[in-house]
Amino acid sequence: MTYALPPLNALRAFEAAARHLSFKLAAHELHVTAAAVGQQVKARLGVPLFERLHKQLILTAAGQAYLPGVSEGFRQIADATARLKPSGAVLLQLGVHGSFDLRRLALAEFRSAHADIGLRVLQPAGLHELVEGKADLLIARGLGHHPGYRCDRINEGSGLGDWLIAPEGTADCPEIVSFREWLRAFSAETSRASRSRPRLVGTVGS
Repeated sequence: MTYALPPLNALRAFEAAARHLSFKLAAHELHVTAAAVGQQVKARLGVPLFERLHKQLILTAAGQAYLPGVSEGFRQIADATARLKPSGAVLLQLGVHGSFDLRRLALAEFRSAHADIGLRVLQPAGLHELVEGKADLLIARGLGHHPGYRCDRINEGSGLGDWLIAPEGTADCPEIVSFREWLRAFSAETSRASRSRPRLVGTVGS
C-alpha cells in the first residue's frame, strides 16, 4: 500500500506554527523565514488551517482537527526510531560548537558513571544539526534565546556564553536530564576549584 503523504517539511511547518500559534516563532525554530512557513502550510497542505483574529494567529476547525493526528504521528515516529537503538544502552548524540574545549566536559568520567548511556560527540555542530536530528542536544555559544528549546547556561556570568540546548519536547528525557545534571555539577566543581586558586595581581594582562 502506498500512503498519500504531504511533504515532511510542510507537516513540520504546520506542527511548529500550531504549537507556537506564530509563523515567526515556528520559522525561528525551523531556521527558515516566516513567509516560508506560511507558504509551506498553504501550498503543500491545500486547506486553510490558520486564520487571523484581531492580529492573533489561530487554528481553523480543520487545523484543530488535523493537529492531534500530526503530533501523534511525529511521536510515533520518534518512539519507533528510539526502539532502533541497541538494547541495554540509550544513544545520546551531543553536538558541540567548534571552539569548545571538550576537556571541560570530563566525558570519560561521565561514561564511566553512566554505563547505560552511549554518548557520542559531534564537533563542530550548531543549531542546524539539532534541528535536523543529527544531535539530541547541543552545546552552543551565544545568548541562549531559542523559542521551542530549553537553554541552560553552562558558565557563570551574563551576555555571551556557552549553553546546553535541547528541544522542549525531549529536554526531560532521562538521558538528557542525566547529562544536564552531570554538567551542572561538574561545572560548579570546576568553578569552585578555579576560584580557590591563587591569582596574580598587577601583572600585565591580568
